[in-house]
Amino acid sequence: MENVLRPLIVVGGSVLLTLVIGWATDLLLRKADGRHHETPLWGLLRRGRIPYQLVICAALLRGAYDEARVLREHRVGIGQALTLTLIGATAWLVIRIAGAIVETTYTRYARASRDPARVRRVRTQVTLITRVVAAVVGVVAVAAMLLTFPPMRAAGASLLASAGILGIVAGVAAQSTLSNMFAGLQIAFGDMVRIGDTVVVDGEWGTVEEITLTFLTVRTWDERRITMPVSYFTSKPFENWSRGGAQMTGIVYWHLDHSAPMEEMREKLRDILRECPAWDGRACDLTVTDSTPSTIQVRALVTAKDADDIWTVRVTVRERMIQWLSEHHPHALPRVNTADASLPPGTNGSRPYSPDGARRRAHETPRTGR
Repeated sequence: MENVLRPLIVVGGSVLLTLVIGWATDLLLRKADGRHHETPLWGLLRRGRIPYQLVICAALLRGAYDEARVLREHRVGIGQALTLTLIGATAWLVIRIAGAIVETTYTRYARASRDPARVRRVRTQVTLITRVVAAVVGVVAVAAMLLTFPPMRAAGASLLASAGILGIVAGVAAQSTLSNMFAGLQIAFGDMVRIGDTVVVDGEWGTVEEITLTFLTVRTWDERRITMPVSYFTSKPFENWSRGGAQMTGIVYWHLDHSAPMEEMREKLRDILRECPAWDGRACDLTVTDSTPSTIQVRALVTAKDADDIWTVRVTVRERMIQWLSEHHPHALPRVNTADASLPPGTNGSRPYSPDGARRRAHETPRTGR
């Protein structure tokens, strides 16, 4: 009877005690979160309740396993498994706590700052710092797990002796990966590109959605995702429309007839912009920038607070101006002339004037009636 009750008491007591401690801790965190609305720390710490309970349970079972007196022939293997579980759960809990602290720091900064560009910069740095911390903790946890095996401890001396050669081989083999990692750190702390920036890469316009230590994701305007190595942004030129401020200037072109009413178009452009919420009111202009034998090129210059709004302003101005011209000044739209050209003065209007034909008629011998 003792052989059955002892394992049940040890295992069941450990699990029950884990649940009680986890419930009490979660209750305290919820109360703290309700009292301190100015900080999200306590609510973020609640995300670590699962690894927290796993650490407690693994530690209790590891310490009380000898008292259970069950499966004595597998004592070493079970103890090793519990130790590995404890190390993994501890690393998981450390990552969750570090993430909560970093996220809380960023949230406080974002609330206090009024510069969106600086907030995006800090957000990029916080994201990469969290990933670096997770990578370091993961490597340390794996190393600690390996050192729990006696053969690995015995091989430690030989591994240290050949660490220089292994480091050179690993560096050559992972040259591309290491360059991307250093490029990711350079992007994070060099303020080259940030999460939320509007960029143009390889002719594609989009917004930076995610930055990691090795790759960067750009969400295009049509909801596609372009994933590229971060080393691209340190080795090739690209356009960052959000750097130095999000305000932008846009251009709209039309090809019109020479008779287009420019002054009326300028008045209409102002009316269109006054009715467009995306226009920020900084500037507007309309000028003729080029002329060809058949058309003129008219350019409208408009402004907006960011890339999304400048797109809205441009398409609105283009569409409404063409609609207004087609309704009130259809002659101003480009067209193909199909009428005969005007003849020079003094020519016969019965047939088109031709210099070669005129010369031939001048040398013709008149007919005489015989």
